[in-house]
Amino acid sequence: MTAGDLESPLLGRIVRPADYVRVLATPMRLRSPHFAVHHLAGRPLPLRRPPACATAGTEACSATIVGDEHGHAPVTASLSTELSTAPAETSGGRVDDTHGQCLEAMVETLPAGGVVRWLGLVVPKRHARRAVTRTLVKRQIRNVVAACAPQLEPGLWVVRQRNPFDVKQYPSAASDALKQAARAELRALLERAVRGERDRVKPRAPGAADGKPGKGSKPKAAPGGPAQGSSCAA
Repeated sequence: MTAGDLESPLLGRIVRPADYVRVLATPMRLRSPHFAVHHLAGRPLPLRRPPACATAGTEACSATIVGDEHGHAPVTASLSTELSTAPAETSGGRVDDTHGQCLEAMVETLPAGGVVRWLGLVVPKRHARRAVTRTLVKRQIRNVVAACAPQLEPGLWVVRQRNPFDVKQYPSAASDALKQAARAELRALLERAVRGERDRVKPRAPGAADGKPGKGSKPKAAPGGPAQGSSCAA
């Protein structure tokens, strides 16, 4: 899901499986012979990050939380046989304080900055058996969506391959012909998304193939969407 050589500052990546489940649970927004587009307004679920301890307290934090290799409690101070009535000197706070700071660092944080659109890719092995083909398809999805990103609605977008390309027509696992075919189909699909169109898809009967369009399937413009005639940047 990370294939692609075009990065866009306006497009983030969906990384959590739970976010894929959320988006794919929505009705299919658009479809073409080989691809489908799902969209969910909102943001990805928060990420749980590891402890971010200060350099001075990293060892204390690690020792307090992890312990030694045998699972025993770590030794955080050596014993002294000398008696002293002077107050103990501390250099950077107690270990307990450091431990608390580390635990507080393990908070759920929202995704960064001004990104308001996120992309997820689903290219099943059953539709693209060769790894080089899956990489080619993923790269074309990412490139096309990145070009259209400034005009897409905010939210989470998932593009999935829903049918394999005909191996008789495209016998090579990765060829210019396959690349151009996938890119052209994706571009047409994403330009429809930019225009705010939606496919009216009737519920499938049990066992119905995903590749067979429902009767009366027609594009429908979403209210408040971008103006008709919008197109992705070259």
